[in-house]
Amino acid sequence: MEAIKSSRAGLPTERIILGIDPGTTVMGFGVLLVLDGKATLLEADAIRFPTGDDHTLRLREIFRHVLRIIEKHRPDELAIEAQFFGKNVQSMLKLGRAQGVAIAAALHRDLAVVEYAPKRIKQSITGNGNATKEQVAAMLGSILGNRDLPKSTDATDAIAVAVCHYFAQGAVARPAKRSGAKSAGGWDSFIRNNPGRIKKDQDPH
Repeated sequence: MEAIKSSRAGLPTERIILGIDPGTTVMGFGVLLVLDGKATLLEADAIRFPTGDDHTLRLREIFRHVLRIIEKHRPDELAIEAQFFGKNVQSMLKLGRAQGVAIAAALHRDLAVVEYAPKRIKQSITGNGNATKEQVAAMLGSILGNRDLPKSTDATDAIAVAVCHYFAQGAVARPAKRSGAKSAGGWDSFIRNNPGRIKKDQDPH
């Protein structure tokens, strides 16, 4: 985790976290209200940008959309998924620009900004750094007590970033690992209690 801007000293009893899953084609966002240690989902969605638009125009739209979300919900912090390293250099460059523009919009409104690596987010939510997007989404429904999450995995990925930050700030205790277990007990327990809600997917991306 890399703090780009220091958070305020101490944790207030009420705060709003904006989570963003950046992208130049689709940007997911999720807004959490944390009140007295409990997180509630205020809004989440995936914003799609026309693929025919010039890349710089899409960056402008990302900036504008992030500002609109900030103006609507007045978040205290932005949690954003860090860029991952892949074989496609052009895709990495575009993703990095999208992330940078979203961060710039948050800093423009004086928000504290924190990055989280993709594996850290998955580990925090499911106890497995290689979990699929569907597994992350399923576990989020259990964590937030909300079975009506968006269908878009871009949106649920953004919620996951916000929840990861919520956990990292010490708002709640994370599920403890069982002695000798390789994965977190929270995800194992969820699978046992919800066998019909797990979708098998061999591709974690």
